[in-house]
Amino acid sequence: MDNHPDRIMWLKDVLQRTSLRRATLYRKIEKGTFPRQIQLSVRCVGWRASAIEKWLANPMFYEEAARR
Repeated sequence: MDNHPDRIMWLKDVLQRTSLRRATLYRKIEKGTFPRQIQLSVRCVGWRASAIEKWLANPMFYEEAARR
């Protein structure tokens, strides 16, 4: 197993990497077809790079495993 912690990606990096627009990204999060962001502090969120890579591997059939 990898001993390095998962890298955190910021919104602008996620949008650039996925080529999605902001509104589309948040719509997909609500539908459970894109990884949810993680809360880093009161006003700061990010995404795990591994979750984004998993989505990029198969975006059409990605489904959030544990929806809240």
